[in-house]
Amino acid sequence: MPCKPTLVTGASGFVGWHVARLLIERGHCVRALVRPASVVPELDVERFAGDLRDPASLERAVAGCRLVFHVAADYRLWSRSPGELYRSNVDGTRNMLTAARAAGVERFVYTSTVGCIGIPTGGLGDEDQPVSLAHMAGAYKRSKFLAEQAALEFARSGFPVVIVNPTAPMGDHDFKPTPTGQIVLDFLNGAMPMFIDTGLNVVGVRDVAMGHLLACEKGCVGERYILGSENLTLGEILGELAKITGMKAPTLQLPYFLAWSAGLATTAWADLTGTPPRIPFEAVRMAKTKMWVSHAKAAQALGYAPAPAYHALAEAVAWFQCWRKQRAA
Repeated sequence: MPCKPTLVTGASGFVGWHVARLLIERGHCVRALVRPASVVPELDVERFAGDLRDPASLERAVAGCRLVFHVAADYRLWSRSPGELYRSNVDGTRNMLTAARAAGVERFVYTSTVGCIGIPTGGLGDEDQPVSLAHMAGAYKRSKFLAEQAALEFARSGFPVVIVNPTAPMGDHDFKPTPTGQIVLDFLNGAMPMFIDTGLNVVGVRDVAMGHLLACEKGCVGERYILGSENLTLGEILGELAKITGMKAPTLQLPYFLAWSAGLATTAWADLTGTPPRIPFEAVRMAKTKMWVSHAKAAQALGYAPAPAYHALAEAVAWFQCWRKQRAA
């Protein structure tokens, strides 16, 4: 008897691709919801064209599915039309939840973000830290926070939703690349002469994918699980990249007020021209808070055991080096 498909949204993107890959390795028949022009390279999936803003396409995609991993999101730190982020991230998530509930899906894993986790002053954020929409800087974070609230609302109504909050994933197959992958690419290209005082929790994208499967198998309905690994300053990240590549890490630290001014100016110009800014103001605002968190809950409840950040950075370096050669050929 053919297996019931598992639907993955966002399988053409970084985290979604790795979730789909791991599901295939575990014997799942993966159905990938993608936009008509998108592809899912290297993976044997049932490609299903659709759009999160089109409820009818979601109903068709989820029909007959037992599990849903909703990974897709509009991950932009600048948009000339911020409403697009809300339509995809908030309305799109609600549309996907509605379609999945109507289809009788047995388990729904929603991919949120560490940006929705509260960070106490001078401490580590966790799933229990109080946080509200007022703490969210910019359209991306606000839209993801509202989408997470929609997922929690469905869970409270009895629909089997589990939420995961990845931190800053690094690794191979970062196609676009993501803003975190861009750090690695900029370093390799010598395009990062200075840095600001900020901090990220770096995690391997393969560990994030495994965390999704563990949340599906062992997570409690309505609970959130941080999928992270190691808290590092940006300076420490660049130092690790220097060790991996043999290149020199930048030593000049840019004062925050200069970064703030540059972000404000380049974003204002982007709003006028429609060309994405080199330094999005939203990214500068986000950088003011070190996004350092604990993944203890996922470790204890799910058996989540990520590798050190060094491995994720090394995989990202190797992939981007190969990616650059292929593009240059």
